[in-house]
Amino acid sequence: MRVAVVIPARYASTRLPGKPLLRDTGKYLVQHVYERAAEARCAAAVLVATDDPRILDAVRSFGGRAVMTRADHPSGTDRIAEVAAGLAADVILNVQGDEPRIEPAALDLLAGLMADEAADMATLAAPLRDRDAYLSPNVVKVVCDDAGRALYFSRSPIPMVRDGEPDFSARPARFLQHLGVYAYRREFLLGLAAAPPHPLERSEKLEQLRVLGAGGTIRVGVVPEAHRGVDTPADYADFVRACRDGGTRRAA
Repeated sequence: MRVAVVIPARYASTRLPGKPLLRDTGKYLVQHVYERAAEARCAAAVLVATDDPRILDAVRSFGGRAVMTRADHPSGTDRIAEVAAGLAADVILNVQGDEPRIEPAALDLLAGLMADEAADMATLAAPLRDRDAYLSPNVVKVVCDDAGRALYFSRSPIPMVRDGEPDFSARPARFLQHLGVYAYRREFLLGLAAAPPHPLERSEKLEQLRVLGAGGTIRVGVVPEAHRGVDTPADYADFVRACRDGGTRRAA
């Protein structure tokens, strides 16, 4: 398989405007993501997909590859699909531009899941460790079958424990937090972007439910810990401190 990693990066952000271009570490935030993705053994190509010329110029300034996309895409999936249409790749990995702590080995695991010819997509999850995360609608949960295929994603606590309390220490983990990185077969991605939102997707506000609602197959790989993204000024300050204390590898 030829694997391309595409990093969607928008300038606009409600909680942290201009996020990809923050550079208190000496590197743009999007540069940290790009360099981590480039370390993945599976990556035949890495590029940033953006709708802003400032991000395009920043990526090119550090020697990265970037392409401009339309500004009116309703989701990152649509932006990725626009880029994928022009790529000679079998599998597209979608890594968000605010994930500077993403592990290259996790991307290799993600790409490896696509060796299953029955898989239309793949994604990652990590064990849930506490009740607050289990109950939080801001933490997306996933339930899988015995073969590691996603049965459902939800903002609600799933699987629900009717009697007693959830056992977060059980192994293998029964309670999983979904991580928003994806692998798509190129042709499947192009069809997915052209399909209308599914009612389940509209209800939960989760794009991956468009796939399950239409009968698609999503493989799920489990990593030991959830990587921390940068969504707020506090998140970025924490990342900067970690970089200064011990470098970007320790910040992971």
